[in-house]
Amino acid sequence: MNAMSYPPTVIDGAETTCQLFWQRVKKYGSKVAMREKDFGIWQSISWNEYGEKARASGLGLVSLGLKRGETVSILSDNNPEWLFLDMGILGVGGVSNGVYTTDSSKQVEYLCRDSRTRIFVAENEEQLDKILEVREQLPELLKIVVLDMEGLRDFDDEMVISIDDLYRLGEAFHKENPDFWEEQIALSKPNDLAILIYTSGTTGPPKGAMISHRNLMFQISNLSPIVGFGSTDEQLSFLPLCHVAERSFSVFLPLFSGSVVNFVEGPDTVPENIREVSPTIFFAVPRIWEKFYSAITLQLKEATAFEQYAYKLAIGAGQEIAECKINGKTPNSWQNFKFWLADHLVLKNIKRLLGLDRAHYLGTGAAPISPDLIKWYLALGLNMYEVYGQTENVGVATTNLDGHFKLSTVGIAAPNTEVGISDAGEILLKGPHVFMGYLNQPEKTAETVVDGWLHTGDVGYVDNEGFVKITDRMKDIIITAGGKNITPSEIENQLKFSPYISDAVVIGDKRKYLTCLIMIDHENVEKFAQDKDVPFTNFQSLCKSSEVLSLIRDEMEKVNKNFAQVETIKEFRLIEEILTAEDDELTPTMKLKRSFVNTKYKNLIDTMY
Repeated sequence: MNAMSYPPTVIDGAETTCQLFWQRVKKYGSKVAMREKDFGIWQSISWNEYGEKARASGLGLVSLGLKRGETVSILSDNNPEWLFLDMGILGVGGVSNGVYTTDSSKQVEYLCRDSRTRIFVAENEEQLDKILEVREQLPELLKIVVLDMEGLRDFDDEMVISIDDLYRLGEAFHKENPDFWEEQIALSKPNDLAILIYTSGTTGPPKGAMISHRNLMFQISNLSPIVGFGSTDEQLSFLPLCHVAERSFSVFLPLFSGSVVNFVEGPDTVPENIREVSPTIFFAVPRIWEKFYSAITLQLKEATAFEQYAYKLAIGAGQEIAECKINGKTPNSWQNFKFWLADHLVLKNIKRLLGLDRAHYLGTGAAPISPDLIKWYLALGLNMYEVYGQTENVGVATTNLDGHFKLSTVGIAAPNTEVGISDAGEILLKGPHVFMGYLNQPEKTAETVVDGWLHTGDVGYVDNEGFVKITDRMKDIIITAGGKNITPSEIENQLKFSPYISDAVVIGDKRKYLTCLIMIDHENVEKFAQDKDVPFTNFQSLCKSSEVLSLIRDEMEKVNKNFAQVETIKEFRLIEEILTAEDDELTPTMKLKRSFVNTKYKNLIDTMY
């Protein structure tokens, strides 16, 4: 692969992630590496403990029969054990592969078979059931390791062991072979396959993106200074660790900085945990930023008239500062004073309520975001930067920067990254972060990386200042029956800015006009219905109520005003079922799959025409 032709990235003498990890364990020692909440108390784990547990898990896997280059798959929510195993697997030359906790047993079987998984890690009884259901179809599977044995104390299966037993095996192995661990670390080379990250499978079966130590080391070195990572920084780990963004922020970038990673108790406790931790660096997908904004918007509706007036004045002062930042201007002394007053009296309380009062870097990526949403965070006095990249280039390729910022763009090319535009308008990327290719799919790899250029599948352009603007996915562009080319993502982003709309898919390819399928924000719309005394018995009846339909129509008309007549939504329908990541309509990162939605809801769509 062309990615191999680049020289290795060396950080403090380390050429691979496992070398860098072990060096950091020795450097930081008793410094806190991570925290998790246990029985209501945040418990600290030092770099020494991190190193010991990683070594024990890695050597334990060797004891179970894992060989260099073989795959271990991890099916678990975010927790310290995920990181112990990740570093343990890499330390002994294995390949680490994350599996989404929402995947079905059928999907687990596909991923394990495709990656030739030798050892499978299941978080608990629920996830264990998935692999047990399909293990007969996986003859290469050696062992299953379970992290949480609650409910499994009397369970007896010779293929299944607990994480504690794995640690004991590793510790015993280390006593007998005290040099083995460091010898294995030294054997790893920059071009070795380190991790597999499977694509979300929106256009077919998931593809295993092969990512080398070289790819990871380049991004660790390249991205850390951009974000401004330091040893005193605090992070919150809550997005799935099998996603390239969270893996970068929670696992690999802290190897550069020594920042502290805090694990949420669960997906439902993110708002509470973020207030407790008050992270200094926070990366999230647009849906999270939308939910934070919605929560504040709805609370303001219940505030007193004086509180609403105070907010209006304060956010107005913030918007003046935000406009200066957007336009590259320096605020005058009067604007600075007004913002200082607004911040001390109002805006600081909002940031504290969100848990972002200490944040110096907010990142958003993995999906398009409304520019108005970024403006709102800037008006609060928070530095929010939109970044762009994908699994195939191991995270960030372009980014907005402090002092080099343009709204509605994904910023400029990151250092040592080339950005090109094909004749078809497709964005191309080149650099040491371009992946090794797709596992078992040489044809797909050859289509995706041509002459060292990664074909992203995104359509866009680079303006005269070097800022990259993404207009849509190549496969998502709508061509109406009248021949008009429309990029639906811009319309969808503005719809999702509404606190009452969770997601939207614009329809109209080869049709006379545009329509839209909308997924409402269950919590916010339910509260609206209760406040307005709208009768409903279940989610379906909530979606059918005339008051809710009128509410969504009003939100849609607000958006329509921002577009040309041919780009306006003429009709909409609500998806009348509560969807979760387990449903085929959604990707694991909670985005509606356009092609699947078009097929499944064809009859509903046809009623709009």
